[in-house]
Amino acid sequence: MRRRDFTKLALAGATLLSRIAVGAYGALLIGTAALAQTSPPTPAPAAPAPAVSAPSAPAPAAPQFPPTATITTPGYPGVGPADSKLRVVGVPGGKKVHLLPATLETTQWGWFDNAQPPVLRVHSGDTVVLETMMHSHNQIVPGTTIEQIKKTRTDFPGRGPHTLTGPIYIEEAQPGDVLKVTINKIVPRAYATNFNVPGMFGQFPSVYSDGQVKYMYLDLDKMTTEFLPGIVLPIRPFPGTLAVARKDPGRYSSVPPGEFAGNMDIRDLVAGTMLYVPVHVPGALLWTGDSHAGQGNGEVNLTAIETAYKEFNITVEVIKGKPLDFPRIETAKSWITMGFDQDMNKAWAQAKAQTVKFLAEQRKIPAEQAEKLMASVSDCRVSQVVNVKKGVHCLNPKNTRDKEDMERPTKETPKYLVSHVKDADLNKAMNEASMGMIKLLESEKKIARLDAYGLASVAMDCRVGAMSDTEKNVHCLMPKSIWVAGKR
Repeated sequence: MRRRDFTKLALAGATLLSRIAVGAYGALLIGTAALAQTSPPTPAPAAPAPAVSAPSAPAPAAPQFPPTATITTPGYPGVGPADSKLRVVGVPGGKKVHLLPATLETTQWGWFDNAQPPVLRVHSGDTVVLETMMHSHNQIVPGTTIEQIKKTRTDFPGRGPHTLTGPIYIEEAQPGDVLKVTINKIVPRAYATNFNVPGMFGQFPSVYSDGQVKYMYLDLDKMTTEFLPGIVLPIRPFPGTLAVARKDPGRYSSVPPGEFAGNMDIRDLVAGTMLYVPVHVPGALLWTGDSHAGQGNGEVNLTAIETAYKEFNITVEVIKGKPLDFPRIETAKSWITMGFDQDMNKAWAQAKAQTVKFLAEQRKIPAEQAEKLMASVSDCRVSQVVNVKKGVHCLNPKNTRDKEDMERPTKETPKYLVSHVKDADLNKAMNEASMGMIKLLESEKKIARLDAYGLASVAMDCRVGAMSDTEKNVHCLMPKSIWVAGKR
């Protein structure tokens, strides 16, 4: 064989191996130019969210998008559609599970669309073991610079940063049903990131107009990660986004949460918990992404401890005859109610209404009595303030003789650094309390400003305190236990 022919053959073989690796695992860094060939055009803006009590307004007509492209490599034919039968495997004990790898064909970057063909079909009661990618179709991995990260947002406006695995079609699910998703197991990758996109997003984009990206090693034996030298954070993996399809046709950014769940960023949704979400379209259409290893209540710089999952193990179940108007989460000890809105005062009002409704149902008491009880038994916290719609969630005890953690310090304690603000406007109270904590980290702990902003995003716990028409209280706490340098 001539040397030139041998070289051409070797290059063709290498190209084929590369294509197979991307298709099988979705784990290679994909260049922006290649993504442009498979990415949909910029979507039309979503219709404004309706008031909670009002019926949804019809969404504007959406442009037609081509189906997800088949992966091809020059000189080779497309791999063709997957065989769904080959995604079902046996496991010890005689049970069967569905396997869903994260590939370009099984994921979408930054959008939900209830017309998206499902990548997997399952039945109520089935277990699915799936993978997730990092943001922007796996482009944000160790080595990617903050300038490159910013470019994934500026070059693709209108879509979210999240890579979403799905949708999964549940055969028995119909509008009016409730989908129960039980999280059995979460195994993250060994690395994660936290970043501040310069001048674009986060709670304080004008203050932190300079950007920074930080990569972390996740110690999955100790379930910890070192954020800064001497500052070690616990790992509690949870999906930032777990969603069914919205009832509105068309493509919508993955960023705002809603009645379909979505980008809730509720850090209590860990392994062993269950999400209950109303079904809006046949098959429910389930997605997940925005995978986190941990997060602060507030997520103020836009990002948590962002990672991807090697295994996200869930069981899906369709519940008939027990309608639900808004998502709820069940933990070992609590039921979690929630609210979302661009205005945090309205997010609080929705979370309060959902909590009062739950307590009245749970304890079979009038709404007026449930509202009074809420102040003494429910623990409400700021989920996040950076996803267009801000979030508040409330933990409510399953045992009616118990109450949740009501600790709301106003000054430093042996356990916590504390920043407390009260104001008639909940948005202002949250802004000032969280900024107060960032400044405490800078002044008392001598942490650099962007690192303080990031640490607040991944470890600060902002709690909603006493609330009235004239005064809203926010208490932002930072656990002192994360400083371990003196313990070594």
